[in-house]
Amino acid sequence: MTGKLYIVATPIGNLEDITLRAIRILKECDFIACEDTRQTRKLLEHFGITTPAVSYHEHNEAARAAELVGKMEEGSNIALVSDAGTPLVSDPGYRLVRAAIDAGIAVIPIPGPSAALSALSAAGLPSDAFRFCGFLPPKSSQRRRVLEDVKAETATLIFYETPHRIIDALKDIAAVMPLRPVAIARELTKIHEEFLRGTASEIREILAARPSVKGEFTVLIGKAPEKKAGEAAVPGETEISLQDAVQAAEKEGLSHMDSIKRVARERGLGKRDVYREVDGG
Repeated sequence: MTGKLYIVATPIGNLEDITLRAIRILKECDFIACEDTRQTRKLLEHFGITTPAVSYHEHNEAARAAELVGKMEEGSNIALVSDAGTPLVSDPGYRLVRAAIDAGIAVIPIPGPSAALSALSAAGLPSDAFRFCGFLPPKSSQRRRVLEDVKAETATLIFYETPHRIIDALKDIAAVMPLRPVAIARELTKIHEEFLRGTASEIREILAARPSVKGEFTVLIGKAPEKKAGEAAVPGETEISLQDAVQAAEKEGLSHMDSIKRVARERGLGKRDVYREVDGG
């Protein structure tokens, strides 16, 4: 009889955030496929789970997926977990799920914690529509291209970011969407859980003033306003005035003239044209 593949969500911080069903499945299955066996073992030991764990991560997923599918075809039940949260959400797992489906194996989700949804529920931003975009690219030019591509979305945007890139990421968000409301969630469900809300520049100033920035971040950006046919863009949203753009750059720490230069470059305008518009020169 063919086995099953269970996609099991695990806590993102607080170990109490695991379902009774998830604990039962992890105890009853034959193997647990996990990103880091050392990380998952902490969870298993906490709940007295002795099921064998095997590694399944981005560097071995192609070969390991075939191996695990073979075990399920022989009758083994396998649980897939990530280091934290719901598997496949910015984590490995797609190849295994796709291979299992192609082999006619039942794939069963065991729902639970997700950093993206947890952050959205408490961010104070519209939740009727949202778009999860995963991690922002590591380089500023790439980040800005991604942000430009999605800034017109009439849905709350959700990104993951690392502690060593969060300040630079907020700088790029401020450049592309300077007046859009932003919320960031840090260390969700852990002892030092924190939400910061404001514009990207305001939040960046708070973090930059700290001696160090630690923890994993979920970044949420308010959606672009929906416009009726023929309606002008709302300043500060998808299109802002040159004056507002220059002021936003100054809030990031640039001088007045450097702010004018940057806005001119980003808008494809002449520096003198921006200067005349902003300062009346």
